Amino acid sequence: MPETIFDPAHIDWDRPGKHHYNVAFHLDGTWGYSLVPLTVINGHRGTNPNGILIFGGTHGNEYEGQIGVKRLCADLDPAEMSGHVVLMPRLSESACVANQRESPLDGVNMNRAFPGNPRGSISYRISNFVKRFVFPRGRVVIDIHSGGKEGAFPIVTSFHPIPSRAQREETARVAALFDPPFIMIYASTMASGLLTDEAEAEGKITIGSEFGGGETTSTVGVRYAYEGTLNVLRHYGLVDGPVRRLRAEDAGPPVIVSAENLDDYRPCPADGVWEPVVDLGARVEAGALIGRLHDFSDHGAPAREIRAHAAGFVLMMHLSARPRRGQTLFVIGRETPLERLLA
Repeated sequence: MPETIFDPAHIDWDRPGKHHYNVAFHLDGTWGYSLVPLTVINGHRGTNPNGILIFGGTHGNEYEGQIGVKRLCADLDPAEMSGHVVLMPRLSESACVANQRESPLDGVNMNRAFPGNPRGSISYRISNFVKRFVFPRGRVVIDIHSGGKEGAFPIVTSFHPIPSRAQREETARVAALFDPPFIMIYASTMASGLLTDEAEAEGKITIGSEFGGGETTSTVGVRYAYEGTLNVLRHYGLVDGPVRRLRAEDAGPPVIVSAENLDDYRPCPADGVWEPVVDLGARVEAGALIGRLHDFSDHGAPAREIRAHAAGFVLMMHLSARPRRGQTLFVIGRETPLERLLA
């Protein structure tokens, strides 16, 4: 059974082998704890400058990352590894238990809580633990997401616009190791307090991802979470073996798409019933019909047509048939040549 840790200073991060912990964060309103799972692995084959930090369950209703990271906690063998790996399969443990995006203990979205506060509510204390104790243990960060009940995505890895060319180039190479159909450069102005924001700002090679949706467990998404992360470990030499394809051998390289601007995240103009007419990942032209929004208060009236504001790929679409006014209805990503990304 995992060892319970009440004081993070008592974690021996450098102890050889694999060690499982539950890090206890005291509840704010009662006696008791949220026990956040943590696994620390130091390979027996020596050191490696590229420590890897792997997170699932940043949002509690996204399961591909939780399961993929838990499997890695069990399967990775320190006898066959070099270097340092830290795994947290349920970062927002209380949200995961409750099947919610936010923690029910304080109503906070963990992916808006960074860099945290050691005297804040529980989500801010957990994020501050990551900032102070976990981030110093590695230079590569993988944060595995899926759409929950918010939105549906094609399989995609992602990162923000990064000013440093060297950091941007390496990040793009690592994003491609997951062999996704798409790599998305997404808006850093969409929200603040993201785990990936904080890691990128520290200069770490930081990969976000969307590997499923609908509060389900996608077999494809779990495979990407598990095998894609193993590819990163292989690439940096923490485990042996070549990087493996996850798509067909004749599949082309990932399409790099940019959704860096907020106007690519289109809000729903009114409450209604959503009827998409294109598939996720579809290439569309400016003005193309994306879907129809139906108002059943007047069932004889034609539906409101929703059209693409720009040419590109449909990278996200609202998952529910009942979007509310102001919720993001779809995202268009514009194809970006690799040469521009690396310029």
